[in-house]
Amino acid sequence: MKRLANWMMAAFLFLAAGLASAADVPLGAGDVLKISVYGNPDLGLETRVSEAGQITFPLVGAVDVGGLSASAAEKKLGGLLESGGFLRKAQVNIIVTSLQSQQASVLGQVNRPGRYPLEGKRSVMDMLAMAGGMNPEGADQISLIRKRGGSTSREVIDILDIVRNGDLKGDAEVAGNDIIYVERAPRFYIYGEVQRPGAFRLERNMTVVQALAAGGGLTQRGTERGVRIKRRNAAGQVEVIQAKHDDLLLVDDVVYVQESLF
Repeated sequence: MKRLANWMMAAFLFLAAGLASAADVPLGAGDVLKISVYGNPDLGLETRVSEAGQITFPLVGAVDVGGLSASAAEKKLGGLLESGGFLRKAQVNIIVTSLQSQQASVLGQVNRPGRYPLEGKRSVMDMLAMAGGMNPEGADQISLIRKRGGSTSREVIDILDIVRNGDLKGDAEVAGNDIIYVERAPRFYIYGEVQRPGAFRLERNMTVVQALAAGGGLTQRGTERGVRIKRRNAAGQVEVIQAKHDDLLLVDDVVYVQESLF
């Protein structure tokens, strides 16, 4: 999608220059932590947060860290070591080596579909950039699927509108376990007396004459007066419409160009 290429390049540069620190992200089940205590190498370890949101640490035992940031967990561990009389002044450092609890899925028509960590605040546009951007088959509108309190919701976000207007209000913030799905772009079909019959991307407000141009124009035997649109109505029945040049196409329209009789 050439019209989004410049934006995607800018987004990649933004991500490379300003990744938020994982220290600000709440810890959760599955996160892998590398913990060290200054001056006490025997207390260093690498551990995984349990499903209950706990880690087991030398001397102090089970510690609840679920929902805490890494920096808050450092202070909690340090406080436990000091209050237990194990250290006078504990300087704990935590590095999140694998962020499994705060991830979102980017699926569909993107270059690198998969699950990506939410290291700090991430928006839909950020996540699309991390997934390599939309491929040429991607639609302008994407779906953001959220699970909150046992219920699932779906929000449609117009990516092209955000880029054209520069209005980032529609660029929703993504949370853990959200799903971003990029659907295949809508299509129309053209056949008959055109140079390149086949299926093509349906652009917004696309007219019949633009569809003819996408099909490479008419053959020597084709006639613009013999253009028909085959379209399914609400009942699923196919209607044949005599088309005018400025008629707008709809999703899955079939454009047929007849042969000239003269």
